[in-house]
Amino acid sequence: MNFQQLRIISETVRQNFNLTEVANKLFTSQSGVSKHIKDLEDELNIELFVRRGKRLTGLTEPGKALIKIVERILLDTRNIKRLAEQFSCHDTGQLIIATTHTQAQYALPAVITQFKQAFPKVHLVLHQSSPGEIVSMLLGDQADIGIATEALKDTKYLVSFPYYSWHHIIIVPTGHPLCSVPGLTLEAIAEFPIVTYHEGFTGRSRIDQAFIRAGLTPDIAMSALDADVIKTYVNLGLGVGIIASVAFIPEKDTHLVRLNGADLFEQNTTYISVRQNHYLRSYAYRFMELCVPTINEAVVRMNVEQEMDPPL
Repeated sequence: MNFQQLRIISETVRQNFNLTEVANKLFTSQSGVSKHIKDLEDELNIELFVRRGKRLTGLTEPGKALIKIVERILLDTRNIKRLAEQFSCHDTGQLIIATTHTQAQYALPAVITQFKQAFPKVHLVLHQSSPGEIVSMLLGDQADIGIATEALKDTKYLVSFPYYSWHHIIIVPTGHPLCSVPGLTLEAIAEFPIVTYHEGFTGRSRIDQAFIRAGLTPDIAMSALDADVIKTYVNLGLGVGIIASVAFIPEKDTHLVRLNGADLFEQNTTYISVRQNHYLRSYAYRFMELCVPTINEAVVRMNVEQEMDPPL
């Protein structure tokens, strides 16, 4: 038994039993992947995978039990390396943040500026992804910290802390009819085409729920992943924009008018999350503390360092 075999078992599950993808991910051949799997099964004298012809379609019962141990071994191996790096070069290394465009563009610049001033030798990697992809990166040990509004809070094996709360706002071009409407309502907004976030992004579900509760079916003329695109097309007259309040910058968005939507849509909360039992370097705790001053290393460790079965 060797680490390459364990990595192949783990990656086979991660790649949904597609050995071609496993081989590509691990920079080896498909025949080599198959041989490693067969060698390990022969050594353990059990079948780990359900087969249909030459294809793998799932895990056997012994395989389901083994993959939990394999993931724990691989996670601890990576943690050992991080632990060594912590004591050998405490102020250098890499910090991977997975977040959405809205957070990267509007919420994090000040935090990242402070962090880089404190840790100039740390290479900060900022992955802009969907909430679902952020969860996958955290669970797959491909990111140290995740920041998003959706998906993080209720995901098993993730520890999440509230970062900040915000509301949606309405944006329209200067001179739009809604600018002169007293007491803005959802009914008034629904009279116009709407440009807002794609489903699953930046509180879109709260927008949909508000219209449903009001018995309205708005005309979503266009949806996008980030506020910059939404603002561009609102300015072109494609519709009324609904965006996160943090994404409106009066000094820059001079061609648009902000209308308050705090009373129309429920409050949203953005979360900052890490995976349980993922070893964090000291500068990762500092990054989290810069985001939320009440989050310190002791608080995070108390929640992160828990006994758990690794996610499949």
